[in-house]
Amino acid sequence: MVLVKPATVIQWHRQGFRLFWRWRSRSGRPSVEREIRDLIQKMSSANPLWGAPRIHGELLKLGIEVSQATVAKYMVRRLGTPSPTWRSFLRNQAEGIAAIDMFVVASASFRLLYVMIILSHDRRTIVSAAVTEHPPAAWLSRQAIEAFPWDTAPRYLLRDRVCGELLFFP
Repeated sequence: MVLVKPATVIQWHRQGFRLFWRWRSRSGRPSVEREIRDLIQKMSSANPLWGAPRIHGELLKLGIEVSQATVAKYMVRRLGTPSPTWRSFLRNQAEGIAAIDMFVVASASFRLLYVMIILSHDRRTIVSAAVTEHPPAAWLSRQAIEAFPWDTAPRYLLRDRVCGELLFFP
């Protein structure tokens, strides 16, 4: 028989409960093996356009079952944007870009006049401007065709919804 103080029994009780609840409340997913983490990093660095869904699918084909969130967690992080921005596209393609826009102007007699303007992006100059009271689609097309004679048509034509279905240069 062992004689102990009541405080010692209470201390053992508390330690026992602490160990039990630590064991009971352990959470989280099991850790991913080092080989799988290395494979995910190797696949993401070798294929920069592949995202987590694609790599996850390839791992499933190999018989490796990890979640897509785990794949995203261990992928190689890249600095910068993966593709060119709109600004760099405009800067690189400026000589092949023109923009067309239409707006409405009220005259002194309160008639509405429709103004069409075409701008060249490389020199930031006005290529053509035209005004009419009634702009049918044929008129708009004709103005664009006349603005770019022979082989001078731009490769890209920026337009908004007002200019609708018109104008695509081959």
